[in-house]
Amino acid sequence: MNVRATSLWSQAATPVRALSRLVMVLGLGALLAACATKPSNLPGGQDAYTAIPAAPTDVVLRDYRLQPADVVSVVVYREPELSISQVEVDSQGRVPMPLLGPVAAVGSTTDELAELIRQRLLQYLNEPRVTVYVASAVSQRVVVDGSVMQPGIYEFRGRTTLLGALALARGPTNVAQLNEVAIFRRQGGKLLAAKFDIRAIRRGEMPDPEILGNDTVVVGYSGLRGAWRDFLQALPAFAIFRPF
Repeated sequence: MNVRATSLWSQAATPVRALSRLVMVLGLGALLAACATKPSNLPGGQDAYTAIPAAPTDVVLRDYRLQPADVVSVVVYREPELSISQVEVDSQGRVPMPLLGPVAAVGSTTDELAELIRQRLLQYLNEPRVTVYVASAVSQRVVVDGSVMQPGIYEFRGRTTLLGALALARGPTNVAQLNEVAIFRRQGGKLLAAKFDIRAIRRGEMPDPEILGNDTVVVGYSGLRGAWRDFLQALPAFAIFRPF
Protein backbone atom coordinates (compact mmCIF):
# COMPACT_ATOMS: atom_id res chain seq x y z
CA MET A 1 0.00 0.00 0.00
CA ASN A 2 2.73 2.40 0.95
CA VAL A 3 4.71 1.46 -2.13
CA ARG A 4 1.74 2.07 -4.40
CA ALA A 5 0.93 5.38 -2.73
CA THR A 6 4.50 6.52 -3.22
CA SER A 7 4.36 5.51 -6.87
CA LEU A 8 1.10 7.35 -7.46
CA TRP A 9 2.47 10.45 -5.73
CA SER A 10 5.60 10.33 -7.89
CA GLN A 11 3.49 10.17 -11.05
CA ALA A 12 1.31 13.03 -9.88
CA ALA A 13 4.31 15.08 -8.84
CA THR A 14 6.02 14.81 -12.24
CA PRO A 15 3.83 17.42 -14.00
CA VAL A 16 3.93 19.56 -10.85
CA ARG A 17 7.72 19.59 -10.89
CA ALA A 18 7.66 20.33 -14.62
CA LEU A 19 5.29 23.24 -14.00
CA SER A 20 7.54 24.55 -11.25
CA ARG A 21 10.53 24.36 -13.56
CA LEU A 22 8.52 26.14 -16.25
CA VAL A 23 7.63 28.99 -13.88
CA MET A 24 11.27 29.28 -12.82
CA VAL A 25 12.51 29.25 -16.41
CA LEU A 26 9.98 31.83 -17.58
CA GLY A 27 10.81 34.07 -14.63
CA LEU A 28 14.50 33.80 -15.39
CA GLY A 29 13.77 34.36 -19.07
CA ALA A 30 11.90 37.57 -18.32
CA LEU A 31 14.85 38.83 -16.31
CA LEU A 32 17.31 37.90 -19.04
CA ALA A 33 15.11 39.44 -21.70
CA ALA A 34 14.97 42.68 -19.74
CA CYS A 35 18.75 42.70 -19.51
CA ALA A 36 19.14 41.83 -23.18
CA THR A 37 16.95 44.71 -24.33
CA LYS A 38 18.73 47.40 -22.33
CA PRO A 39 20.52 49.89 -24.59
CA SER A 40 24.23 49.23 -24.82
CA ASN A 41 26.80 51.87 -24.04
CA LEU A 42 28.81 50.77 -27.06
CA PRO A 43 28.47 52.79 -30.27
CA GLY A 44 26.28 51.09 -32.85
CA GLY A 45 25.07 51.63 -36.40
CA GLN A 46 27.22 53.96 -38.49
CA ASP A 47 28.95 55.23 -35.32
CA ALA A 48 30.43 51.77 -34.78
CA TYR A 49 32.58 52.11 -37.89
CA THR A 50 34.36 55.13 -36.42
CA ALA A 51 35.92 52.85 -33.80
CA ILE A 52 36.13 49.67 -35.89
CA PRO A 53 36.45 50.48 -39.63
CA ALA A 54 34.89 48.41 -42.36
CA ALA A 55 37.07 45.98 -44.27
CA PRO A 56 38.36 47.33 -47.59
CA THR A 57 36.96 45.76 -50.72
CA ASP A 58 40.49 45.30 -52.12
CA VAL A 59 41.57 41.82 -51.06
CA VAL A 60 45.23 42.39 -51.99
CA LEU A 61 47.43 42.75 -48.91
CA ARG A 62 48.69 46.19 -49.91
CA ASP A 63 47.73 47.76 -46.58
CA TYR A 64 48.86 44.80 -44.51
CA ARG A 65 51.75 45.71 -42.18
CA LEU A 66 54.56 43.23 -42.17
CA GLN A 67 55.41 41.19 -39.09
CA PRO A 68 58.28 38.89 -38.12
CA ALA A 69 58.03 35.46 -39.82
CA ASP A 70 56.09 36.86 -42.79
CA VAL A 71 57.47 35.61 -46.11
CA VAL A 72 58.02 38.24 -48.80
CA SER A 73 59.35 38.52 -52.32
CA VAL A 74 61.07 41.66 -53.61
CA VAL A 75 61.31 42.21 -57.35
CA VAL A 76 63.70 44.83 -58.73
CA TYR A 77 62.69 45.38 -62.35
CA ARG A 78 65.28 44.01 -64.80
CA GLU A 79 67.68 43.30 -61.91
CA PRO A 80 67.16 39.62 -60.98
CA GLU A 81 70.43 39.51 -59.02
CA LEU A 82 69.07 42.24 -56.74
CA SER A 83 65.68 40.57 -56.28
CA ILE A 84 64.75 38.05 -53.59
CA SER A 85 62.07 35.34 -53.64
CA GLN A 86 60.12 34.10 -50.62
CA VAL A 87 62.43 35.30 -47.88
CA GLU A 88 61.26 35.33 -44.26
CA VAL A 89 61.25 38.53 -42.22
CA ASP A 90 63.68 37.77 -39.39
CA SER A 91 63.06 38.09 -35.64
CA GLN A 92 64.50 41.62 -35.72
CA GLY A 93 62.00 42.64 -38.38
CA ARG A 94 64.43 42.81 -41.31
CA VAL A 95 64.75 41.29 -44.77
CA PRO A 96 68.20 40.64 -46.28
CA MET A 97 68.63 42.45 -49.59
CA PRO A 98 71.51 41.92 -52.01
CA LEU A 99 73.84 44.91 -52.10
CA LEU A 100 71.86 46.70 -49.37
CA GLY A 101 72.10 44.22 -46.52
CA PRO A 102 69.31 43.95 -43.89
CA VAL A 103 66.40 46.33 -44.51
CA ALA A 104 63.83 47.13 -41.80
CA ALA A 105 60.46 45.71 -42.85
CA VAL A 106 58.25 45.20 -39.78
CA GLY A 107 55.46 47.74 -39.48
CA SER A 108 55.68 48.74 -43.14
CA THR A 109 53.20 48.00 -45.89
CA THR A 110 54.49 46.39 -49.07
CA ASP A 111 54.34 49.76 -50.86
CA GLU A 112 56.27 51.47 -48.05
CA LEU A 113 58.95 48.78 -48.04
CA ALA A 114 59.23 48.95 -51.82
CA GLU A 115 59.74 52.72 -51.64
CA LEU A 116 62.37 52.34 -48.90
CA ILE A 117 64.31 49.83 -50.98
CA ARG A 118 63.94 51.99 -54.09
CA GLN A 119 65.37 55.02 -52.27
CA ARG A 120 68.38 53.03 -51.06
CA LEU A 121 69.00 51.61 -54.54
CA LEU A 122 69.21 55.09 -56.08
CA GLN A 123 72.89 55.25 -55.21
CA TYR A 124 73.48 52.18 -57.38
CA LEU A 125 70.79 52.24 -60.09
CA ASN A 126 69.17 54.84 -62.31
CA GLU A 127 65.43 55.03 -61.55
CA PRO A 128 65.00 51.57 -60.00
CA ARG A 129 61.52 50.04 -59.96
CA VAL A 130 60.72 47.87 -56.94
CA THR A 131 57.69 45.74 -56.08
CA VAL A 132 57.16 43.82 -52.84
CA TYR A 133 54.75 40.89 -52.51
CA VAL A 134 53.56 39.04 -49.40
CA ALA A 135 54.05 35.36 -50.18
CA SER A 136 52.79 34.19 -46.79
CA ALA A 137 51.43 36.24 -43.89
CA VAL A 138 52.07 35.08 -40.34
CA SER A 139 49.08 33.77 -38.41
CA GLN A 140 47.18 36.24 -36.26
CA ARG A 141 44.74 35.44 -33.48
CA VAL A 142 41.18 36.47 -32.69
CA VAL A 143 39.12 35.53 -29.63
CA VAL A 144 35.49 34.66 -30.44
CA ASP A 145 33.29 34.33 -27.36
CA GLY A 146 29.68 34.51 -26.26
CA SER A 147 26.78 32.86 -28.09
CA VAL A 148 28.73 31.02 -30.78
CA MET A 149 28.85 27.30 -31.47
CA GLN A 150 32.54 26.90 -30.59
CA PRO A 151 33.98 29.77 -28.52
CA GLY A 152 37.75 29.92 -28.57
CA ILE A 153 40.95 31.46 -29.88
CA TYR A 154 41.35 31.16 -33.64
CA GLU A 155 44.20 31.84 -36.03
CA PHE A 156 43.85 33.53 -39.39
CA ARG A 157 46.27 34.68 -42.07
CA GLY A 158 46.23 37.97 -43.90
CA ARG A 159 42.87 39.68 -43.54
CA THR A 160 39.50 38.63 -42.24
CA THR A 161 36.22 40.26 -41.27
CA LEU A 162 33.61 39.94 -38.53
CA LEU A 163 31.63 37.37 -40.52
CA GLY A 164 34.85 35.49 -41.20
CA ALA A 165 35.70 35.39 -37.50
CA LEU A 166 32.22 34.11 -36.64
CA ALA A 167 32.58 31.41 -39.29
CA LEU A 168 35.76 30.22 -37.56
CA ALA A 169 33.66 29.65 -34.43
CA ARG A 170 31.02 27.75 -36.47
CA GLY A 171 28.61 30.68 -36.39
CA PRO A 172 26.18 32.08 -33.80
CA THR A 173 23.98 29.80 -31.72
CA ASN A 174 20.20 29.80 -32.07
CA VAL A 175 19.94 32.00 -28.96
CA ALA A 176 22.40 34.65 -30.14
CA GLN A 177 21.46 38.33 -30.10
CA LEU A 178 22.49 39.06 -33.69
CA ASN A 179 22.24 42.83 -33.34
CA GLU A 180 24.49 42.82 -30.27
CA VAL A 181 27.82 41.58 -31.63
CA ALA A 182 30.71 43.49 -30.09
CA ILE A 183 34.32 43.89 -31.20
CA PHE A 184 36.94 44.90 -28.63
CA ARG A 185 40.34 46.16 -29.77
CA ARG A 186 43.42 47.59 -28.07
CA GLN A 187 45.08 50.26 -30.17
CA GLY A 188 47.54 52.94 -29.16
CA GLY A 189 47.15 52.07 -25.49
CA LYS A 190 43.37 52.53 -25.66
CA LEU A 191 40.52 50.02 -25.63
CA LEU A 192 38.18 50.49 -28.60
CA ALA A 193 34.79 48.81 -28.74
CA ALA A 194 31.70 48.88 -30.91
CA LYS A 195 28.64 46.72 -31.55
CA PHE A 196 27.36 45.51 -34.91
CA ASP A 197 24.21 44.00 -36.36
CA ILE A 198 25.29 40.96 -38.36
CA ARG A 199 21.80 40.60 -39.82
CA ALA A 200 22.25 43.96 -41.56
CA ILE A 201 25.77 42.96 -42.61
CA ARG A 202 24.51 39.72 -44.13
CA ARG A 203 21.83 41.61 -46.04
CA GLY A 204 24.45 43.98 -47.42
CA GLU A 205 22.92 46.97 -45.64
CA MET A 206 26.02 47.61 -43.51
CA PRO A 207 29.70 46.93 -44.30
CA ASP A 208 31.53 44.00 -42.76
CA PRO A 209 34.11 45.38 -40.27
CA GLU A 210 37.72 44.24 -40.50
CA ILE A 211 39.14 42.04 -37.74
CA LEU A 212 42.73 42.69 -36.67
CA GLY A 213 45.09 40.44 -34.75
CA ASN A 214 44.26 40.15 -31.02
CA ASP A 215 40.71 41.48 -31.46
CA THR A 216 37.98 39.98 -29.28
CA VAL A 217 34.51 39.29 -30.70
CA VAL A 218 31.62 38.72 -28.28
CA VAL A 219 28.18 37.65 -29.50
CA GLY A 220 25.31 38.67 -27.23
CA TYR A 221 22.80 36.27 -25.69
CA SER A 222 19.07 36.59 -26.30
CA GLY A 223 17.47 35.97 -22.92
CA LEU A 224 13.99 35.44 -24.33
CA ARG A 225 15.06 32.89 -26.92
CA GLY A 226 17.31 31.21 -24.36
CA ALA A 227 14.39 30.89 -21.94
CA TRP A 228 12.24 29.33 -24.68
CA ARG A 229 14.93 26.72 -25.35
CA ASP A 230 15.20 25.96 -21.62
CA PHE A 231 11.41 25.75 -21.41
CA LEU A 232 11.32 23.08 -24.12
CA GLN A 233 14.05 21.13 -22.36
CA ALA A 234 12.14 21.34 -19.05
CA LEU A 235 8.91 19.87 -20.44
CA PRO A 236 8.28 16.16 -19.77
CA ALA A 237 8.40 14.08 -22.92
CA PHE A 238 4.68 13.24 -22.89
CA ALA A 239 3.76 16.94 -22.96
CA ILE A 240 5.38 17.54 -26.36
CA PHE A 241 2.65 16.28 -28.64
CA ARG A 242 2.34 19.05 -31.25
CA PRO A 243 4.55 21.66 -32.91
CA PHE A 244 4.64 25.14 -31.38
